Amino acid sequence: MSEIKILNSPAVPNMPWQDRPEGVIKGAPIWRYSENPIIDRNPVENVARIFNSAVMPYEGAFVGVFRGEQRNGVSMIYFGRSEDAIHWNIEEEPIRFVNEDGEPFQPIYAYDPRLVKVEDTYYTMWCQDFYGASIGIAKTTDFKTFTRIENPFIPFNRNAVLFPRRINGNYVMLSRPSDSGHTPFGDIFLSQSPDMTYWGKHRHVMGRSSEWWESLKIGGGAAPIETTEGWLLFYHGVAGTCNGYVYSIGGAILDIDNPSIVKYRSENFLLTPEEWYEERGFVPNVTFPCATIHDSETGRIALYYGCADSYVSLAFTKLDEIVAYIKEHSVVRNDDTELGIR
Repeated sequence: MSEIKILNSPAVPNMPWQDRPEGVIKGAPIWRYSENPIIDRNPVENVARIFNSAVMPYEGAFVGVFRGEQRNGVSMIYFGRSEDAIHWNIEEEPIRFVNEDGEPFQPIYAYDPRLVKVEDTYYTMWCQDFYGASIGIAKTTDFKTFTRIENPFIPFNRNAVLFPRRINGNYVMLSRPSDSGHTPFGDIFLSQSPDMTYWGKHRHVMGRSSEWWESLKIGGGAAPIETTEGWLLFYHGVAGTCNGYVYSIGGAILDIDNPSIVKYRSENFLLTPEEWYEERGFVPNVTFPCATIHDSETGRIALYYGCADSYVSLAFTKLDEIVAYIKEHSVVRNDDTELGIR
């Protein structure tokens, strides 16, 4: 039995799982689902592609918020349910958001959502237009009414993800300040709030590195998993090549009480585009992590990631193995281990 444990997270005995395939896995101990992609093109009426989406357990089954690229080219967020977290029933209309007075309040566009439960409330975050690329947030307790709350930051910012509990009394969010286009730079920052309205105490977490797969920019991925080793973070790293950007998946472990401090950070990618559905699509060569489902009893982790801006796929790992790999291949730099304030 592993000494490394998932903390403050329920058991999910019905989570999706596929045992490691026979033979040697070269590199990180993470393996793809043999039936990938789990969401193909043209998944529902008027939606050409679903990708970069987030899921989680709910009432014995599973729910998700999905980036749906409509046939008119505008991305919106769709809601879906599943009994097994593999086969999804996605609603044909985008989520109809309301403001805090219950009035309709739709974003102009919305993409790359995350979904995190903090205490008794579920929050979904996405990138939207707030007179420039910025972060939008909505809350729900029943997945019937999604109420938008104040945008946390002014433009330009993307890749927001909440920690699944308060730290030192505050809500904590990762984000990646950016520009209005296809950002050719970017580090992960952390911000704190006492009430999900006013955000401050900003800290630098970690930046791009000299490793090829994350030499251009990095950004938050799935919600951090609290473990006895620290916060396990799956994030994306981007390389610039002569044929465009390449998005890979990396892993780090952040300090449990001060998560702007990086304890371990794998210099190697955990997953990079190698399969046809990762290399070939609307935007080729993308593996983009957005969510995990994890079981605190067994340490099993299912990682959901977008592929080539065209599909949703699934990979698996085990807590003790992935943590051991990150620690064994860790390279941290001075600005990783700082508190992140200057």
